[in-house]
Amino acid sequence: MTKFNHISTDQLEAIIENKNTKIIDVRPVDAYNGWKLAGEKRGGHIKGAKSLPVKWTNYMDWIEVVRYKQIVPKNKIVIYAYSEVESIKVAILFVKAGYSDVSVYNHFLEEWTVNEDLPMEHLARYKQLVSADWVNRLISGEEPSEYDNNKYVVIHSHYRNRDAYLSGHIPGAIDMDTLALEDPETWNRRSPKELKEALEQHGITSDTTVVMYGKFMAPDNADEFPGSAAGHIGAIRNTMIMLYAGVKDVRVLNGGFQSWKDAGYEITTDDVPKKPVSDFGEKVPARPEIIVDMPQAKEMLKSKTAELVSIRSWAEYIGEVSGYNYIKKKGRIPGSIFGNCGTDAYHMENYRNVDHTIREEQEVAEIWKEAGITPDKHLAFYCGTGWRGSEAFFNAWLMGWEHVSVFDGGWFEWSNDPNNPFETGNPSMAKRETRN
Repeated sequence: MTKFNHISTDQLEAIIENKNTKIIDVRPVDAYNGWKLAGEKRGGHIKGAKSLPVKWTNYMDWIEVVRYKQIVPKNKIVIYAYSEVESIKVAILFVKAGYSDVSVYNHFLEEWTVNEDLPMEHLARYKQLVSADWVNRLISGEEPSEYDNNKYVVIHSHYRNRDAYLSGHIPGAIDMDTLALEDPETWNRRSPKELKEALEQHGITSDTTVVMYGKFMAPDNADEFPGSAAGHIGAIRNTMIMLYAGVKDVRVLNGGFQSWKDAGYEITTDDVPKKPVSDFGEKVPARPEIIVDMPQAKEMLKSKTAELVSIRSWAEYIGEVSGYNYIKKKGRIPGSIFGNCGTDAYHMENYRNVDHTIREEQEVAEIWKEAGITPDKHLAFYCGTGWRGSEAFFNAWLMGWEHVSVFDGGWFEWSNDPNNPFETGNPSMAKRETRN
């Protein structure tokens, strides 16, 4: 068996600021984010650590994920976990991949987490991003951590696709079509009256803990409704609208239905009836600042302290494609910043890990910083019709960024107004095409 150097807490503390040192946290992403899965005194991860869960070693493209995180063979690698067995498993893979300086740190629980002087970080709103185990405890009648409510609803979100729900879902979960909260004519959120009624019909009050998730089913752009296979983006879209409406405790199953399957928990095909409530209990919208509409979006474009962030693919941003089979005009809103979702309208690769869990905040923040997307500004994320913009908003909101919104109209509403200007082409080039 390969032997590895075991470093002490003092040794790790001495090299933690070294740029060539890569500290690798191989615990579950939920522990990395802040959940105390082993009873640790402080939740979260060692400051600056990269998240690379043992779970991911089961994927054939594991080394590609490592390189994607800019962890290269010249780096000094320090691995830690809840158990030495897990650390060694990952360390062996690094050595096989050509990494020569690999160490293991085995004192995270009993030394690092108990010493307040040793730096740790956690996702600001990690409680709103829950694990499959947390959801299983909830529906089993146990008391999951960071939960003090006596009423909850688990929702399997979908778009025009009850088969996604009926083909297998979390026991006890009801289904919610995104159309319950979105207007199919504008794709904006529905009116306050409609939202209130929809939430009541689904058994949701402002004080209900709502657990949202969706099912990823490999969207095909050739389909009439490709979004019907991108259920987890739709779930986060519904989450954003619920926050806007006034639901105080909305949580998302990190990784969606994929995480539930990966955990091996029971799956049912029961059509669970909804249990309507008589009153939502709050004036809708309780948090109007979460969404901006066209007039405010135009004002933000003029402001030095605000940005419209385009969460679209590069092909959409430069006007090669519209991104949707029902949007004809191609291009971008002049002055918007490119936030790069991934390949198309139904994927969020640049905001997700390989198992569909949300990407670590340091990586997202670094990418945004390079683009000029910073928390000191008022940011309004948008895409074509609000789904991807909502997921980027949710990332920023989880990170504790307070001045974040969704421009609900997005490219769909902007491009439908012939008086609105738009651009095509690479914005870095001197000559750009601008039309009215």
